[in-house]
Amino acid sequence: MIPAQAVSDLTEKEYLEIERQAEYKSEYFEGQMFAMSGASEAHNLIVANLIFTLILQLKNTPCRIYPSDMRVKVRENGLYTYPDVIVVCDEAKFDDEHQDTLTNPLLIIEVLSKSTEAYDRGSKFAMYRKLGSLAEYLLVDPSRPQAEQYVRQEENRWLLSEAKGTGAVITLSAVNASLSLADIYDKVSWETRK
Repeated sequence: MIPAQAVSDLTEKEYLEIERQAEYKSEYFEGQMFAMSGASEAHNLIVANLIFTLILQLKNTPCRIYPSDMRVKVRENGLYTYPDVIVVCDEAKFDDEHQDTLTNPLLIIEVLSKSTEAYDRGSKFAMYRKLGSLAEYLLVDPSRPQAEQYVRQEENRWLLSEAKGTGAVITLSAVNASLSLADIYDKVSWETRK
């Protein structure tokens, strides 16, 4: 997320020491630690719906679903971040013995917000693409039933597909699951939002 304030000139080790004792989550990149802000009701409902739907479909598979408290490290560029939903289907690989920083997500899902939308679509996605394990990246819009799915192709190309409207269904080929937008947006109301 884009921070209001950043702590600068930290090593990765210093960041992790602070982060593991902190009361709130912060991301880290290039020596800077960025405090993350809270999320809206719609954001939280969508994340809960995504996790619930994926748990039901992936229950008898080797896949594991992690919520936003699981940190991800992109070794190739040093980004530490907290995606909204992470799926790993091979053995989970961690950065160290603390087992609180994944390095091999197969699927990452981010629910957009006004403050992070450009970052999630742009430089953050560019950093995520360095993860050799990442096969799919899904961006979910909390303001209307719409999602963008990026699927890794041969030669490290990414194919974009869009799903719009509550009748749409997203097929997640990397994890052999599908997400209906009706399920993703269950109990999310747009009438009360301005």
